[in-house]
Amino acid sequence: MAIGFFAMWKANRSTVSGYFLAGRSMSWIVIGASLFVSNIGSEHFIGLAGSGAASGFAVGAWEFNALLLLQLLGWVFIPVYIHSGVYTMPQYLSKRYGGHRLKVYFAFLSIMLYIFTRLSVDLYAGALFIQESLGWNLYLSIFLLISMTALLTVTGGLVAVLLIKVGGLEGVRTKYMQAVPNVTAILASGNFTYSPSCRIEPKPNSLYILRGPLDEDIPWPGFILGQTPASIWYWCADQVIVQRVLAAKNIAHAKCSTLMAGFLKILPMFVIVIPGMISRILFPDEIACIGPEHCMSVCGSQAGCSNIAYPRLVMAVMPVGLRGLMMAVMIAALMSDLDSIFNSSSTIFTLDIYQTVRKKASQRELLIVGHLFVVFMVVISIAWVPVIIEMQGGQTYLYIQEVAGYLTPPIAALFLLGVFWKRCNETGAFCGGMTGFTLGITRLILAFIYRQPRCDQPDNRPAFIIHVHYMYFAAGLFWISGLVTVVVSLCTAPPDEERVRNTTVWGLRNVEMVLAKDREEMYKLTDQSHPNVDGNLLKELPQDVRKERCLDGADIKLLVPSTDHDPATPSTETSPATSPAEQFGNSRMEMIRAVDSCHGDGENGRCTRLLDWIFSHKDVAQSAQPKDSQEDEVLIAKMLYESPRTKLLLNMGLLCVCSVGIFMFVYFSL
Repeated sequence: MAIGFFAMWKANRSTVSGYFLAGRSMSWIVIGASLFVSNIGSEHFIGLAGSGAASGFAVGAWEFNALLLLQLLGWVFIPVYIHSGVYTMPQYLSKRYGGHRLKVYFAFLSIMLYIFTRLSVDLYAGALFIQESLGWNLYLSIFLLISMTALLTVTGGLVAVLLIKVGGLEGVRTKYMQAVPNVTAILASGNFTYSPSCRIEPKPNSLYILRGPLDEDIPWPGFILGQTPASIWYWCADQVIVQRVLAAKNIAHAKCSTLMAGFLKILPMFVIVIPGMISRILFPDEIACIGPEHCMSVCGSQAGCSNIAYPRLVMAVMPVGLRGLMMAVMIAALMSDLDSIFNSSSTIFTLDIYQTVRKKASQRELLIVGHLFVVFMVVISIAWVPVIIEMQGGQTYLYIQEVAGYLTPPIAALFLLGVFWKRCNETGAFCGGMTGFTLGITRLILAFIYRQPRCDQPDNRPAFIIHVHYMYFAAGLFWISGLVTVVVSLCTAPPDEERVRNTTVWGLRNVEMVLAKDREEMYKLTDQSHPNVDGNLLKELPQDVRKERCLDGADIKLLVPSTDHDPATPSTETSPATSPAEQFGNSRMEMIRAVDSCHGDGENGRCTRLLDWIFSHKDVAQSAQPKDSQEDEVLIAKMLYESPRTKLLLNMGLLCVCSVGIFMFVYFSL
C-alpha cells in the first residue's frame, strides 16, 4: 500500500492529471500501483464485500480473472496500440476501421456505462457508507457527496486482526457456513414475518469460486465464455485502464506494470471479499436479514442487506479514531472517482458526440454544454439509485457486472477482431456492433422492467428472464456480434493495406530493431531542449521557421519542452497519455507559452487569433502538423524494442503470474 501512496502523491503533484504522470515517462512501479488503485474504488468495498457476505468466495473470480487479462493487455493490446501510434481507444477504432460511426457508438456506450454503473453506483456506495457511519438519510448523503471534493487515498490492515478473531482462513470456511440468523429472536423483537422461500442459510457451494453450469451466481461456462469478453473490454479497451499503461517509458515498463498489477489483484480476495464473509459471521442477524420487512428495518432495502457488510464491520470492529479515518478514506476515494467521471463523461459527450453534430460550435458553447451535461448525469444517476438497490438481490457488484455484460461484449469482439484479423473492415464492425448493442439494450430494458420479486412472493417473470443467466446472454452477444462482423466483412471490400499495417498484431513482426546511433540521432534536438523553452531548442530551428510557426500557430507544440524531462517536474504539454478532459487545463499553459513567444513580434491581432486557436479543440485537431513518418517509425521501434535478457525476464514473470492466477482459481474451487 505504501507504493500506492507514493504513486498517487507523485501523480497529484506532477501533472494536471490527478492520477498519472504526463508523457511517456512513467515507470512500471508507478503504473502498476496506479492500475490497481484506479480499479479498486468505493463500489468494491461495498459491492465486492457484500457479494462475499451473500455468496461466499465466488465473486473473487473476477479478481483472479483480471490477473490473467492484465497480461493480455500488456503482451498483446499495448504493443498494438503503441505500434499504431494512438493514445485513446476511440482513436484506435477510428484509425483501425476508419469513419466516425464507431467512434460515436463507442462514446455513447461509454457515457451509458458511466451513468448506469460507475456514477450511480459510486453515489450509492458512498452514501450507504455515510448512512451506516453517521445515520444520515441516504439521499442527503448523496447530495453532500456531490458537493464535496477530496484527494484519493487507500488504506488497509484490517484483515489480519479479523482473521485472528475468527480463527484464520479455515475458521472463515467453517464459521461462514454456520452464519445463520436467529429467526426466533428476530421475530420476537419486532413485527416481522419469515417465509421459507427467503434463503437465510449460506449457499452449499459458497466456498467455491467456479460453480455448476446452472448456478445462479457464477456458472463456470458462462463466466469463461460470457464474463471474460466483458472483462476484456474493461482491462484491454477501457480508456481509464489503457491510458495509464500507454504512459510507460517503453514496452518493457508496460509489461512489467501489468505483471505488478496482476500480483496486486490477488489482494482484493483477502482484503475485501473475506472481510465481507467475516462480517456475516459476526453479524448474521443483520447481514442475512430474514425477510423484506426485516431488511427494510436494517438497511432500507427489501432485496437484502449484504451491501452494508463492510461498513458495518468497520464501524463495529475498528477503534473510534480509525473509524473516522476509514470514512475519510472512503469519501476521498469516492470524490476522486466522481471528479474523474464528471470530467471524462462530459468531455466525451461534448467533443465526440455534440461537436460531431455541431461542427461549428464555439468554445463557449462547448463549455456550457459540458457543464449542463454534468448536471443531467447527476440527476439521472440519483434517480437510478432505487433501481440499483433492488437489482441482483441487492448485490451492487453483481449489478455492475450484469449491466456491463449486456453492453460491452460487442465492443470486446470489435477490438479482438480488429487486433487479430486484418480482413475485418468498418462496415462489418459497425453492423456487428449495432447488432450486439440492439440485442443487449433490449435485454437490459427487459431486466429493468421485470425485476426480481421479493423473496416471499412468487416469481412470475418470463422464463428466459428467470432461467437464462446474464453471463450466458453475454456469451451469445459476443459470438453473435463477432459472427455478424465476420460475415459482413467477408461480403464487402477489404480494408486498405495501409489501414491495417500498424493496427494489428501481425504488423508487429515488421518492427525493426533500432540501433543505438539511430536513437541518438533522433534525440539530438530533444536532449538540447531540456533546460528551458526559450533556450537551445529554439536555437536549433531557423529564425524564419520559428517566426512562421509562431505566427500561424501551425506547430506551437515545438515551443513546449520534450517529455524526456524529470517526471517530478510539472509538464504543460498535452502528452500522449493525456485524456481529452485534461486538454482544457493543458491548453491554458500552452497559451501562456505562445503569448511569450509571440510577444516580441508585435502582432497582437495574430496572437489573439492564436489564443482562439489554442482554446478551440476543433482547430487544434485540424491544425496539428503530423510528425515525419520515418521519425515516428523509429520512435515506435525504440519503444517496442526489448533486449533478449529483458524479454526472457518478462516472459518468466508472465509464466509466474499466470501460474499464480490459475493456482488461485484451483485452490478456491476445490
